[in-house]
Amino acid sequence: MIIVTGNILAKSETLDELFVLALEHSRRSRFEPGCLAHGVHQDCENQLRLVFFEQWTDHSALAQHFHLPASRLFAKEAFALAAEPPKIEIYEAVAVSVGG
Repeated sequence: MIIVTGNILAKSETLDELFVLALEHSRRSRFEPGCLAHGVHQDCENQLRLVFFEQWTDHSALAQHFHLPASRLFAKEAFALAAEPPKIEIYEAVAVSVGG
């Protein structure tokens, strides 16, 4: 499984617009092949920061997601609304059973 975390710091005047774009992006992404989860959340300690958490079946599914015109457009628009460059981290993960 591939896990993606990311965050975008909005400007105070762009937060509402960025949040709408981020929600649309997450909702659309959930229907893509290989997407297990895709969500955006507002940071409790800094309300200008939007935090993304995604789970993908494999690298191929994530690569397809990144190459979609809608994903590229979201990245371009989000970058323009951000107070600083967005951050993204990608991890390979193995699920572990906990308890009995």
